[in-house]
Amino acid sequence: MIRLILVLLFVIIFLIISLPIQFAEYLIGKSHPDIKDRSSLAIVKWAFRVVLFLSGTSVTVIGEENVPKDEPVLYIGNHRSYFDILITYIRVPRLTGYMSKIEILRIPSLNTWMKYLHCVFLDRSDIKAGMQSILTAIDKIRAGISICIFPEGTRNRTNDTFLEFHNGSFKVAEKTGCAIVPMSINNAGHIFEDHIPFIRKTHVVLEYCKPIYMNELDKADRRRIGALVQDVIKEAYFKNKELV
Repeated sequence: MIRLILVLLFVIIFLIISLPIQFAEYLIGKSHPDIKDRSSLAIVKWAFRVVLFLSGTSVTVIGEENVPKDEPVLYIGNHRSYFDILITYIRVPRLTGYMSKIEILRIPSLNTWMKYLHCVFLDRSDIKAGMQSILTAIDKIRAGISICIFPEGTRNRTNDTFLEFHNGSFKVAEKTGCAIVPMSINNAGHIFEDHIPFIRKTHVVLEYCKPIYMNELDKADRRRIGALVQDVIKEAYFKNKELV
């Protein structure tokens, strides 16, 4: 329970004391948006590292050389835990927005940081709004900002299983030609979700698989891109089970 208390205390304190920092970032962004982007990224990465430290989470990273550093990409990963976002975000080499459910906008301070980091908010109850979110993500990629999507649409609550990867998520890569970087995340659910409300010391394995470019696939593979990327992630996931 002590880890949960430490994490909650840090998150609450950070969100409160960062309010004047957010205002400073807002002022900086008026004349120097690139500086605001870089500083916001650095601040949130630092906060996420602290949370992972307090939670006792260690991460083994495999295949980081597979992530293109000189171009925006579409990260695609399996999703078992809230901590998936922290685990992957501290590794991004450039500004990256995450696709998030619109309900997060209700959380003061957190919603501001997410907007500063170019996150895209998805209303899963409104198909038209959902399509607009994909168009927004496409615009982000074209502006040089990477996007991360967990295409299962929600946290999978069952170990060693995968929900269907929604093909709509891959429109971002189809329309921009950016690389798809599959991410396999092992054991993240053990940090918190598998034994709520306790946070347990956990070893997580994160693997970045080789990038996939949709314009290099044949028509059949493009039509089944969700299943194809899921197969790549599954292969890495079950290969890495022995490492956790």
